[in-house]
Amino acid sequence: MLIHHRSQRVRRAALAAVAAVAVLALGACDSGDGGKSKSKDDSASVVVAPGKPGEPAKTLSAEEAAKAAPDNTPNSADYTYAQMMIVHHGQALKMTELAGTRAGSKPVKLLAERIAASQKPEIDVMDAWLKNNGGPKPQQGHDHHTMPGMATEAQLAQLRAAKGKAFDELFLKLMTAHHQGAITMATEVLTDGKNVMVEEMANEVIAQQTVEMNRMRSM
Repeated sequence: MLIHHRSQRVRRAALAAVAAVAVLALGACDSGDGGKSKSKDDSASVVVAPGKPGEPAKTLSAEEAAKAAPDNTPNSADYTYAQMMIVHHGQALKMTELAGTRAGSKPVKLLAERIAASQKPEIDVMDAWLKNNGGPKPQQGHDHHTMPGMATEAQLAQLRAAKGKAFDELFLKLMTAHHQGAITMATEVLTDGKNVMVEEMANEVIAQQTVEMNRMRSM
C-alpha cells in the first residue's frame, strides 16, 4: 500500500546504516595480531542489507550503507502540507464549535467533540514541526481557498444559520467532504514529500479520518 511503501523503504535504509555502524565498531574492537590495530585495508567492513520482497540481500560497503540512509530533509511538499493542513484543520474546528449549540442529535455532537479532540493536537504538532524546521516556506502552488474539501463561505454561513436536523444533515455532508479532502492531501504528500515525521502525520490523518468519514456516512 502507498501509505506503507515509504516507511518500509526508510526502515530498510536505516537498518543498513545502523548495521554499518555496528560492523565498524566490531572491526575496531577486533584484532588479529595480539591487540594491534588492523590496517585500513585489512579492516574493510561489509554490510548485508535486506532486499525488497522477493529480491536477494545486497552486500554493501560501510560507505555505501551510510549513503543508503534516507535523506530526511523536508522539501517544499512537506512544508506545504503542514501549512495547508493547519488551515484545513482550523476550518474543521470552526465547524465542530457550532455543533455544541446547533446540532439536533447527540451522536452528531459527540462526533464533533471527537473530531475537535483529535485535530487540535494535530495542529499543535504540525505547528511545532514547522517551527523546528525553519518556519513556514513558500507554498507549492496551492491556495487556501482551493484546498480539497474546504467549505465555502456561503456553506459556512448556511451551517451557522441551520439548527437541529437541518444542521446535522449539512454538518455531516460538509464534514464528510472535508475529511475526504484531508485524505487526498495526506495521500499526495506521501508521494511527494521526504520527511519521515510528515509521513507519520499524514498516515495518522488518513487512518483517523477514514474511520470518522465511514462513521458519518452511516449516520
